[in-house]
Amino acid sequence: MAVEPLRVASLGMGWWSDVLADAINRSGKLTITACYSRSEEKRAAFAAKYGCRAVPSYEAILADKDIEAVINTTPNGVHLETTRAAADAGKHVFLDKPIANTVSDGRRITEICRKAGVVLALGYQRRRESQFRWIKRQIDEGLFGKLVNAEANISRDRLGKIDLGSWRYQAAGMPGGVMLQIGIHYTDVLEYLIGPVKAVSGQFARLVLPGDNPDVASLVLEHENGALSTLNASYASASEYYLMNIYGKEATAYYDVFEGLRMLKRGEEKPVKVPFANKDTIAEELEEFADAVRGAGAPEIGGEYATTSLAVIRAGIVSAREGRHVEIAEILAKG
Repeated sequence: MAVEPLRVASLGMGWWSDVLADAINRSGKLTITACYSRSEEKRAAFAAKYGCRAVPSYEAILADKDIEAVINTTPNGVHLETTRAAADAGKHVFLDKPIANTVSDGRRITEICRKAGVVLALGYQRRRESQFRWIKRQIDEGLFGKLVNAEANISRDRLGKIDLGSWRYQAAGMPGGVMLQIGIHYTDVLEYLIGPVKAVSGQFARLVLPGDNPDVASLVLEHENGALSTLNASYASASEYYLMNIYGKEATAYYDVFEGLRMLKRGEEKPVKVPFANKDTIAEELEEFADAVRGAGAPEIGGEYATTSLAVIRAGIVSAREGRHVEIAEILAKG
């Protein structure tokens, strides 16, 4: 028997709300029934584009018994209050990363949803990319042997493209700047492939873009298994670029956005190209959320992991500010 699509409302109208809505339209497992933004113009445009109702308030969404879940793309700083309101109304929540700007808010969001019995899913789509799923399978099968090191880069060109009025580009709304906004995707991939992070050393700089937030950042991550990894994130680069190289005692995987995925095993002279098909990662995570609401499984990324993921970035911020090595346990203890 066919499962009825999950009826969702979109909260917060920005460029990412449209990305998620486009993914919903590509899927048969969800349908957008309503939308709300404080901007009447934005919600009217979104409603016209996606064929849903523009409602006059968030309270109207919460009171609508036909709406089962909220797709929440509001600013990080209001994730707690908007998610609490949804959970209190019995609405499930898909929340884009990061879970919040503070560990304490992340914990409260997680506990609120747990107590309310609603599904909380976080949007970390990068780990779902085919090349990383393939690498993870090889690691799990023992092909890499002991994991020793990794290097990653996630860079975009934002010169002349940022809106300093947007919370996304202000220190108050996005502490850590580029590292919290996009670098967190690759700290997640590094944890997914190599294992949990124990401690962080970080440096942040503002070199090209205007405003008060870092546009370049670097982290050295010490993983619990002893491996070390490095991550560079930039909004000040000449082009968009993604790199993820994973080094093990017995094999190495090389990935970058231009060359694709290659594999080199111990004793071989040249890496071998590994073909892979691109996946619709955003539709996949939304469909997983819908399945979880219907009682089929659980989201891959929930509140507890997302809070620890945030703590990795917060540790990097403290390290950069205080010039010291920072344990994740310290950040989690302080909340």
